[in-house]
Amino acid sequence: MKKPNRLINEKSPYLQQHAYNPVDWYPWCEEAFEKAKKEDKPIFLSIGYSTCHWCHVMEKESFEDEEIAKMMNEIFVNIKVDREERPDIDQFYMNVCLALTGHGGWPLTVIMTPDKKPFFVGTYIPKESAYGRIGMKDLIKEINRLWKEDREKLLSRANSIIEYMQEVSNKKGVDQELTEKDIKNAFLYLVDTFDKRYGGFSIAPKFPSPHNLIFLLRYYKVYRDYRALQMVEKTLQEMAKGGIYDHVGYGFHRYSTDNRWLLPHFEKMLYDQAMLLMAYTEAYQATGNDLYKRVAEEVIQYVLRDMKSSEGLFYSAEDADSEGEEGKFYTWTYDELKEILEEDFDIFAKISNIKPEGNYLKEATRQPSYRNIIHVSKNWKDLSQETGIPEENLKQVFERSLKKLFPVREKRVRPLKDTKSLLDWNSLFTKALFQAGLVFKNEAYVSQAKQSLDKVLQTFYKDGKLYHRFKDGELKYEGNLDDYSFLVYALLEAYQDSFDEEYLKKAVELTEKAVHLFWDEKNGGFFFTSKDNKDVPLRQKESYDGAYPSGNSIIYNNLVALFKLTGNREYHQLIKKMESAFAPNIKRAPHGHTMFLIGLMMMLYAKEILFVGDREKALDYRKKLEEVYQPLKVVGYKDRYLSSISEFVKNLPDEKGIKVYVCENFACKEPTSDINQVIKLIS
Repeated sequence: MKKPNRLINEKSPYLQQHAYNPVDWYPWCEEAFEKAKKEDKPIFLSIGYSTCHWCHVMEKESFEDEEIAKMMNEIFVNIKVDREERPDIDQFYMNVCLALTGHGGWPLTVIMTPDKKPFFVGTYIPKESAYGRIGMKDLIKEINRLWKEDREKLLSRANSIIEYMQEVSNKKGVDQELTEKDIKNAFLYLVDTFDKRYGGFSIAPKFPSPHNLIFLLRYYKVYRDYRALQMVEKTLQEMAKGGIYDHVGYGFHRYSTDNRWLLPHFEKMLYDQAMLLMAYTEAYQATGNDLYKRVAEEVIQYVLRDMKSSEGLFYSAEDADSEGEEGKFYTWTYDELKEILEEDFDIFAKISNIKPEGNYLKEATRQPSYRNIIHVSKNWKDLSQETGIPEENLKQVFERSLKKLFPVREKRVRPLKDTKSLLDWNSLFTKALFQAGLVFKNEAYVSQAKQSLDKVLQTFYKDGKLYHRFKDGELKYEGNLDDYSFLVYALLEAYQDSFDEEYLKKAVELTEKAVHLFWDEKNGGFFFTSKDNKDVPLRQKESYDGAYPSGNSIIYNNLVALFKLTGNREYHQLIKKMESAFAPNIKRAPHGHTMFLIGLMMMLYAKEILFVGDREKALDYRKKLEEVYQPLKVVGYKDRYLSSISEFVKNLPDEKGIKVYVCENFACKEPTSDINQVIKLIS
């Protein structure tokens, strides 16, 4: 029987996956660094996550290999880190990797001194060297030689890397101001890179990047440029047809390896469900197209069915692999589809382009896969013309077939589920669920969102601090910027949907804590790690909106909302300092900061809608506001708490009935009791 290493005591599913490797893994802990110092060994740091395909490959090739493990144990102190549990550690070393190699990814491989200074970084490393790429066997030998014979060279490199990262982190750009031109430049970049045939903004691989779509929807609302709406609709429709969408069990896979959204990287992440739920919800509101509502509701169904814990929190992710093969759970052979679908098979085969040799090629070898991805291969109109079958009949066959496939698939070996709950991702999905509940007039969604938010606060907020990860009753790792900013994002949505002042109080309280823990007094903006964090060699700031928005982008949006609600000049000062701090980055790459620019649009164009008087009537009117698409708004109700933090609200005269004020930059129209007049004013 295999003997476990120290990871056996960890809660992380990713670390548990490596608990029986022959590598003598440590979790990130002082004991490991003390051992490295005492034994005069470099550290081998491997960072990944439980649903990472290439992490599994590297484990199988190297970390389960007795020869490689023996070399690693003799020469290094080996540390494993779950990037989702420790985004602070991952962010620092990933930024080093990006700076030195120009690319990043997971698994992230770092070799460093016992005082955490890296001198080698890379991503996936094969066991054997080939095609000019160093393998683990040769890499370990070379590091060992240099550590013994030319250590000064390694130490000098490590010091130079840290100095360079400090220089980059402390670099203050020339004071610049963000303007409407930056919003338009982001739009023009998206126009230039848009794939007119399949939607999206790259060739391959193709990521959903929902914040880009939300930006374009807001851009369309402000500037009435129909190109923005067309890009959104094309992308959402093509994704909903493609293999990136799980037509059988719902939810979106992480990204598409091709340009037409057919062959996905099969893992499913909670943050993707959250952001895509927001995008489809807003697209429905902007267009009234029921397709977007259906997809949004299916995403919710998937998360509530498969990703909700017994505690009422949401799990992190589902793996791409099952039974050692990527996508096996989600794909089908020709014969099994024929047997399950019977008389519907021939029509279904035309809809999903089902073939005996499979409808996609293996990504690595480009050989036939002999498996099929369920998707809608063409527009329904084109399929109808090809088959001579009316569109409605085709859709009925497709839906009927999916219902037959689901129970069959449920009997398969499922991919691993990462059952840890993360504060930032839980907050993001809760925010999206509140929004969907309001737009779709679905009280069950609103009720679920309230339960989720209350559970998040009850679980992750202890002793005046937020924590990042909850698993099997254990709360661990102090919160980072994303945890604070995403939770406030959800709280502000909850307040504006329900006028529950407790949510607003908590949003204000946590924003103040975030400023205390993360604000850069010297250059403006928020560090990712708190001032109490001792695990990374230096603190860094992230503004780039990657797979999901950065903490700085979200907290900027939060500050704008709080400023528009309260008129508090302290929020305004933070907003202006943030704009100045990140203006050089945003001007250089506006398309990489679309969530931040959504906040700028809010700053420039948002309407403040304030309800005074009868609370029940105010809530009824509040719901009616969502009958039109006006995302650039903040909504408040004059109660004791909002009056206490806003002179502007405090000075609005009390009402026994109902009055609604529609304002821009705190200049208000004549108040009205007619909700139709309000809707006209905000439209």
